[in-house]
Amino acid sequence: MSYQYRLDFKVRDYECDLQGIVNNAVYQNYLEHCRHEFLLARGVDFAALAREGINLVVVRAELDYTRSLTSQDEFYIGLNFSMLDRIRFVFEQSVIRQSDNALCLDAKIIATALNQRGRASIPEGLIAQLSHRQEQ
Repeated sequence: MSYQYRLDFKVRDYECDLQGIVNNAVYQNYLEHCRHEFLLARGVDFAALAREGINLVVVRAELDYTRSLTSQDEFYIGLNFSMLDRIRFVFEQSVIRQSDNALCLDAKIIATALNQRGRASIPEGLIAQLSHRQEQ
């Protein structure tokens, strides 16, 4: 699979539950970190946007867990960005264990930008920045 962006990770011991596997909620943190790094790689500063009264927010998260990660597993998250409609965009993300190239999680994250009045409003130029395709 080809991704617009890829970020490498390693499971830390404290991210695992009593079963010895990564807790399901931790995957949300992985996915969010990858999205923030993707934004930075495209020249979009999430914190600076918030200071300007523009908040990028998740409105829907679909996660399909297929395999478990365990302590010290090395993995990466592949990310593809696209527009869903004129006010919502999609991050399609996959968590891939590197040792066997196994898909551990597929996610579809739908987001939008809210202006200072709390209305969906994507700033001009933002989509062009995020859509710029760079294969990794």
